[in-house]
Amino acid sequence: MKNPDKKIHTLSVYVSNKPGALARIAQVFARRGFNIESLVVSPAIDGQFSRMTISCSGAPEGLDQIIKQILKLIDVLHCIDHTFDTSVMKEMGLIKIAVNAEGRSEALQIAEHFGCKTVDLTPESMILQVVGDPAKIDALEEMIEKFKIIEFVRTGKVVMSRGEQVT
Repeated sequence: MKNPDKKIHTLSVYVSNKPGALARIAQVFARRGFNIESLVVSPAIDGQFSRMTISCSGAPEGLDQIIKQILKLIDVLHCIDHTFDTSVMKEMGLIKIAVNAEGRSEALQIAEHFGCKTVDLTPESMILQVVGDPAKIDALEEMIEKFKIIEFVRTGKVVMSRGEQVT
C-alpha cells in the first residue's frame, strides 16, 4: 500500500532518441536525492525523439532545480511538471490472484466495478487487467486484498496535457 503522505511529482521530458539520454536524466534525480517511483519511455511519432514520463518523490523545493538541470542537458527539448495541472494520467496494472470456484463470482464483481478485464483464468487463479488513474488502481488493490495476490505489476503513469497544451 502506498504512503499517503509521500508527494509524487509527475514530469514529462521530451528528448532526442539517443543512447545515454535516460542515464543522464536519471543521474540528475540521484544527485538531488529524489527517488524515481516509475518511469515510462516510448518513442514519439517520428522516432527521432522519445517521451519520458517520470514519477518521482523527494523534497518539493528541489524539484525546480531538477527541472532546470534536466533542461540544460543537450538531448532534452523540454521538461514539464504535471503534478498540479489537469493533465490526463493513466496507468495499467495486471493483478494475478489466487481464487477458487467459490470465490470467483465475488472477485469478478470487484473486477467489474473497477472496469477490469479478465485476461487469464485457471481453476486456481485469474489475472485482471485494470486501466485508470493511480488512485483507482490503489483502490482495486485494497479491495482485492481479501484474495491472495500472487503477483502485481504496474506500468507507471503516462501523462498527456489536455487541450492545446504541450505535454
